[in-house]
Amino acid sequence: MDTHLEAATDTEAFRRVLGHFCTGIVVVAALGPDGPHGLTCQSFASLSLAPPLVLFSPARTSTSWPRIRETGSFCISVLAEGDQQLSTQMARSGTDKFAGVEWNTTPLGAPRLSGAVAWLDCTLHAEYDGGDHTIAVAAVHHLAAQSGLRPLLYYQGRYAALNSLHHADDSPHFSTIDSTSGSRHR
Repeated sequence: MDTHLEAATDTEAFRRVLGHFCTGIVVVAALGPDGPHGLTCQSFASLSLAPPLVLFSPARTSTSWPRIRETGSFCISVLAEGDQQLSTQMARSGTDKFAGVEWNTTPLGAPRLSGAVAWLDCTLHAEYDGGDHTIAVAAVHHLAAQSGLRPLLYYQGRYAALNSLHHADDSPHFSTIDSTSGSRHR
């Protein structure tokens, strides 16, 4: 076990250590008067069952989040294994993020990405200062999930996928996916 203590103020050490926590990847999207807007986010979590709330954290530098916020409603789509290119496309600034992307609208009118593992139709509940990010708390109004799909994961700075589901007596198996070639590494 590595017992080397590092200062939390060392941003590279902070990123490397927290990279040991596996996250899913979501796209937050809204439909504004000038078309759809979206952003990729890996800082996403459930927050409350009653009322149903989730949270995500867009970067303060995001140019998409202010546009999404002003629409009043948005959809959070949980990306599926194999959606690395879509994740990268939605993370880029200054491009048509929805070029070639299949989507339809949710009951609240937000873009729901086709092929998503799950989706949540939301409105903004609250925002909080989160350092270099904004902590956005969303009220969930509608949601659904597709069985049989696995989520796209992010682990140690790379896209990752589950090799198999595990039980308490088994150890998990992950593959990392090279974001440029799409090849998997165990």
